[in-house]
Amino acid sequence: MADKYQNKYRIPTARHPHWDYGTNGAYFITICTENRQCFLGKCENGKMKLSTVGAIAQGFWYEIPKHFPFVELGEFVVMPNHIHGVLILNKNGFDENIIDSIDNIIDPVETRQCLVSTTEHVSTNNDDKTIGQKRFRNQGKNTVSSIIGSYKSICTKHIHATFPSMNFEWQTRFWDNIIRDDEAFNTISQYIINNPLNWEGDKFFGEEIKPE
Repeated sequence: MADKYQNKYRIPTARHPHWDYGTNGAYFITICTENRQCFLGKCENGKMKLSTVGAIAQGFWYEIPKHFPFVELGEFVVMPNHIHGVLILNKNGFDENIIDSIDNIIDPVETRQCLVSTTEHVSTNNDDKTIGQKRFRNQGKNTVSSIIGSYKSICTKHIHATFPSMNFEWQTRFWDNIIRDDEAFNTISQYIINNPLNWEGDKFFGEEIKPE
């Protein structure tokens, strides 16, 4: 996996609220199901057995570069109640005005409701807002937030269409981590690969909350 990073996305030290999540770089993404419910499959003997819902989640993740051609996918795994994946944004040579977006085939209002995990309180004075705060309600096109919001929305629509009686939802927010160098990239990639093997020690193991 090191050849995917090769220090070409080295990130300067920056606090998350001041980071533009539309910037070239590698991002470690974690998305949980609502209430950590195990809709996505079962992990047995260190291997995932995907449910139909999990297969839908997996399939649409691999579709991301078709709609956002400046995105390259790193390692990815579907776990019983969450997914982990690496998105690599490289917009060099792309005209953002003509980049296709999966938003074209889903409800953009629903997409905007997915807020990045690093969002903070929004100032009433627009001039005082950080980059992250300005994206609180307007994520901008072709950012990590808009990509993940689109992904979550299209998955949910297809899952609800396939299982109308299933109360499937993603957790409202998601976790992101800016990958700053090759060492971090390789460590995170191995973590994702080994996640099924380490499921019982995972922080999300046994966290399922039964709806009342």
